[in-house]
Amino acid sequence: MIPLSLDEVSELAPGRLRVGSAVGDVLGLQTDSRRIEHGDLFVAVGGGTAFVEDALQQGAAAALVPDDAFAALAALAGRVRDRSSARFVAITGSMGKTSTKDILAAICAPQRRTVAAERSFNAEIGVPLTIGRVERDTEICILELAMRGFGQIAELCAFARPEVGVITNVGPVHLEKVGDLAGVVRAKSELIAALPAGGTAIVPEDFPVERDDLEVVRVGRDVTLEAFEPPVLRTSLGTLEVDFTARHLAANALTAIATANALELHLPDDLHVPFTGWRNEEIPLPGGGVLINDAWNANPVSMRAALEHLVQLAAGRPTIAVLGDMAELGTYSEQGHREVGRAVAELGIDEVVAIGPQSVAYGGRHVDSVDEAIALLEELVRPGDCVLVKAARAMGLERVAEALTTVRA
Repeated sequence: MIPLSLDEVSELAPGRLRVGSAVGDVLGLQTDSRRIEHGDLFVAVGGGTAFVEDALQQGAAAALVPDDAFAALAALAGRVRDRSSARFVAITGSMGKTSTKDILAAICAPQRRTVAAERSFNAEIGVPLTIGRVERDTEICILELAMRGFGQIAELCAFARPEVGVITNVGPVHLEKVGDLAGVVRAKSELIAALPAGGTAIVPEDFPVERDDLEVVRVGRDVTLEAFEPPVLRTSLGTLEVDFTARHLAANALTAIATANALELHLPDDLHVPFTGWRNEEIPLPGGGVLINDAWNANPVSMRAALEHLVQLAAGRPTIAVLGDMAELGTYSEQGHREVGRAVAELGIDEVVAIGPQSVAYGGRHVDSVDEAIALLEELVRPGDCVLVKAARAMGLERVAEALTTVRA
C-alpha cells in the first residue's frame, strides 16, 4: 500500500488507535487478523474488536477500533487513491462483474502493474481493501462495485474515483431494493455519473448515457462479438484463444476486451483466466463426467445461461441440475422462478434437484435443505453424468459441490 502515517490514520479515521510494531508508516490495510502482515493497519469491523490483540501479535503496525468502520475504511482508501497515479477501472452490472474483472485482470497483468479485486471484494469493506493494495508503482487498479440499492455505487465511487466505468449488463437482480429494471439502470448509472469529464464509459449497446463529456464505448455496437468457437474468441478488436467454453462468458470477455482497448493495452494471442472460485468452475467427475460449480449466486438470466452451458458441455451425456432458490427478486420472484422452470423443460435437463421453497417451480425432485440434496445426489449421480450446481448465495450450495467432488474423488 502507498504508506500512511499514524497521524494521518488518526486524522482520517477517529476511534481508538493502538500502536503495535509501527516505527513509522502503515504499509497495508486489513480487516481480517489472519491476513495481517508486518506493518499492516488492522481495522476492527463489527466483531473484529475481539481480534485486536491477535492482529498486534501478528505484527500489525497498529490496530484501529473506529467510531464508524465503513467511513474509516472509505477515508483511508480515499487518501491512498489521492496519492496514486494508477488508472482506476470500476466494474458493475447485474451479472458477470467478477468474471469480467477476472478476464480483464488476465489481460492487464502481463502488460501493466495491476491490482484487481480479490474474489468478490465489492462493497463497503472489499473496495477499500482493494485500494489498500495499491502501491506507488501500480499502473492499473480494477475494482468491482456491488449494488444492493440506490446510492451504494455513488458512495463507493466517492472515494474510489474511477476514470473508466464498466457496466456489464442489466438484469432482474436486487429488485427488492430498486423495484424494477428501470431502477437497476438508475442504480448502475451512478457509476457513469461519477466518472470525470473525459473519462470512459464501457456499456451495453442500449444502456442510456446522457453525458456528452465522456468517451462512450457500446459493447455489442462499437465492439462486437463475431464468433465464439471454443477455444477461439473472434471480435471486432481481434482474435484470441481462450481457456473457457461457457458461451455466456464470451459476452464478459468482449466487455473486458473493450475495456483493455480503452486502456490502450494490446490483445494477447491466447488468454488463460484464473476465475474466482464458485463461478463457472468445471471439475472432473468419475467416468468422464463434469461438475459445473456456479454456486456463488443466481438470477433468472444467469440460471438459463448456466443451464444452456450444462447442455452444451454435456454433449449428449446425462445432465443433472442442482438448483436452489433465487433471492432479492422482490415482486418478480414468483415469475422469475417459473422462468427457470420453463428453461429446465425447454432444454431437456434429465434430472433436477430443487432446493428451497421457491424452487418447487423448477420441477424435478424437491428437497428442503442442502443436506437432503447431498443425500439424494449420492444415489442419483452416476459415472459420466454432468452436474450443475447454482443458487442464491444464501443457499450455500458450494457444500453440494464439495460433497460431490470429495466423496467421488
